[in-house]
Amino acid sequence: MLHKIISFVTATVLAVAGLTVTAAPAHADGCYTWGRTLSQGMNGEDVRQLQIRVSGYPGYGAVLGIDGDYGPATKAAVTRFQQAYGLPGDGIAGGQTFTKIYQLQDDDCTPVNFSYAELNTCNSTWGGGAVSSATARANALVSMWKLQAMRHALGDGAIRVTSGFRSVACNNAAGGASNSRHLYGDAVDLGAGPHTLCRLAQQARNHGFNGILGPGYPGHGDHTHVDHRSGRFWSASSCGI
Repeated sequence: MLHKIISFVTATVLAVAGLTVTAAPAHADGCYTWGRTLSQGMNGEDVRQLQIRVSGYPGYGAVLGIDGDYGPATKAAVTRFQQAYGLPGDGIAGGQTFTKIYQLQDDDCTPVNFSYAELNTCNSTWGGGAVSSATARANALVSMWKLQAMRHALGDGAIRVTSGFRSVACNNAAGGASNSRHLYGDAVDLGAGPHTLCRLAQQARNHGFNGILGPGYPGHGDHTHVDHRSGRFWSASSCGI
């Protein structure tokens, strides 16, 4: 963070002196750093990392593929992300876009308002589920960035997580279905707080969740469930979904 402050002060001094300032690439603190401007037609791991961060901006009912290819859907998601934070909405990920992402993430690449610990109260290894520990953890990271987008859209009020990843043992203890998405690390249960369960379910439709279950769906009267299942299934009849 100190180097960001120093860079800002240096740029301000130069600007006051009447000198042209060319912004250097911003750098993340302990996380992923982008080294080039990204735009449609490009591909690579840096594109995939960007897609994770903007996965919560796919548009109503859509899901952004995290495949490392900067196609039209990625450009649209980047544009929505930029607009959400008052940046020029050109769909090109450059210095301003990366700086905003850096501001939104912690050193382990999770968004500032969510954590791995919050999405896994089952064990410390992320093991024992339906996928490898690494895959479960990666799925949870995507969920967190989608929730961060949803949180911002709801006015930056807290979103309360009540359940995330579960091993088979934890899932059985919770009475979860044998094929629960919690076993994959890509499901999150949300409790009422600043927002009602229906408000959470309704808003989730804009942030890349294929699965949304809430009040009106059996067993979901006390929480809203979101997940990344392969096909869309939304059911919260008490909320008009």
